[in-house]
Amino acid sequence: MAYLQSNIPHFKCWVRREYTHNHQQYHGEYLHALAIAVTCIPDRCLSFHLVFTGAETYDDDNEPNVHGGAMWARMPITALVGDTILDEWPEAMTPRLCQPWDCSSRNHQVHIYDRTSSSPWICKINGEFHTGRYMFTVDYTDSHISDDPAQHKQSHVLELTDAGPWTGNIVALPNNRVRVTNPALWETGEGAPDFKPSQWVLSAECDASYMDPSITFNNLYAEDIDDEEGREEE
Repeated sequence: MAYLQSNIPHFKCWVRREYTHNHQQYHGEYLHALAIAVTCIPDRCLSFHLVFTGAETYDDDNEPNVHGGAMWARMPITALVGDTILDEWPEAMTPRLCQPWDCSSRNHQVHIYDRTSSSPWICKINGEFHTGRYMFTVDYTDSHISDDPAQHKQSHVLELTDAGPWTGNIVALPNNRVRVTNPALWETGEGAPDFKPSQWVLSAECDASYMDPSITFNNLYAEDIDDEEGREEE
């Protein structure tokens, strides 16, 4: 289980340059980077460790490459745009839209769900449905919120692929804001799933039967132990 930061399946991206200058200038400009790790801090959105590539200068011989190899820690997810050719840069999203629920713990795990990674995901953002490309998932534990079955949220990191003015943005959505498609394995449902968050925490050892040793230790070897005790008494 990772604490604070984890390696991720690295991905190329563009970074809104104003984030590299305290939002004071360079609005509307972008720097190319490689996202190589994710950071999880409670009550904040996901942030990423970046290595800048300098690729924004490759087509301009007159612009020096001053950023290639430079690093930036904890770049917020709202700064990132996927490395996809677009007619226009996407509109910026607020944290509330980009990642509706903040990180709930520093203790987390990064993983990829194999059976859900190949087909488009349906993403509900601000009441509208869009499509996205799944990248990886961040799951949280070891805090009051993350381990409460009624409050637990994962962060599925996706690049929006057909979202109008937001197409290209990187987002992190929980289970109740996404639907996975895979025509070969299941038929995609329509309408809201009839779900209600569970309030139950299930545990075997809280059962009253655990106070009875004859039940608790009635395992594979119980009969052999009884036979040996009987032979010793003889």
